[in-house]
Amino acid sequence: MKAVDEIFLAGGCLWGVQEFVRHLPGVLATEAGRANGVSASLNGPFDGYAECVRVTFDPAHVSVVQLIAYLFEIIDPYSLNQQGPDIGPQYRTGVYSRDPAHLEAAGQFIEAREDASKIALEIAPLTHYLKSAPEHQDRLSRCPDDSCHLPRELLHKYRNTQ
Repeated sequence: MKAVDEIFLAGGCLWGVQEFVRHLPGVLATEAGRANGVSASLNGPFDGYAECVRVTFDPAHVSVVQLIAYLFEIIDPYSLNQQGPDIGPQYRTGVYSRDPAHLEAAGQFIEAREDASKIALEIAPLTHYLKSAPEHQDRLSRCPDDSCHLPRELLHKYRNTQ
């Protein structure tokens, strides 16, 4: 088993996703970014990306399935291209990885659910990743009064459980 692994989780606006995920048991680091766009630049028109969080984690302490279950605590899994007030394909939900085993685990997680046919979560290989601008990194940690569609108590549900 790898000592450190990574997966890319999309759940709408990345500010809230990063703040929630950073406090999960077994998560070592997070980084705000864009998954599966085509541009090498943050400037310019929408290029197909999903706002995401790069999650570096210890697989001995948290599994891919557990990370996806945590993600389901903060997303509306039935909503296509919208989470809370954020609308557009960049706010779609998704799980992206360079490791096919992660994608297989995500697929099995969905298939095991009774509501699998209703779930709009995208599961896809990570083809391109671009780190977001510095002002988006750890945004809600640095600016806790900024708006977020997730309630504060949910954002920090796991803050002191590590």
